[in-house]
Amino acid sequence: MKKWMRWEDYVAGVCGLVAALSVIVTMPSAAATSLMIVFGILLIASAVLNLSMPGTPWLEYVQAAFGVLLFVSPWIGSYTGSSGAAWTSWIAGIVAAGVTAAAIKPAIDTHHKMMPSH
Repeated sequence: MKKWMRWEDYVAGVCGLVAALSVIVTMPSAAATSLMIVFGILLIASAVLNLSMPGTPWLEYVQAAFGVLLFVSPWIGSYTGSSGAAWTSWIAGIVAAGVTAAAIKPAIDTHHKMMPSH
């Protein structure tokens, strides 16, 4: 795996960017705004880390967790009634978690290739 070449991490980063910036358009409650911005920024940061350090499986798991947290955030922050914010969180979260889950196996394989035999 080469640095800056994994499309899955770019997609997860864009999902984070969409979640963080969508608060401008959807104008959700304060709790929703906070959760969407925080999980969006965490997705962006984890995507950049994954792009810069390919073959690091634990980072993939962290990024997947951020996607799942973004997905469940409408229930955590009680903003399921705010349809724009909720749907943005659900779609961006599930897409980010899904593409990251697809990237975990290749990251593990690359990690094992880089590590010496036991």
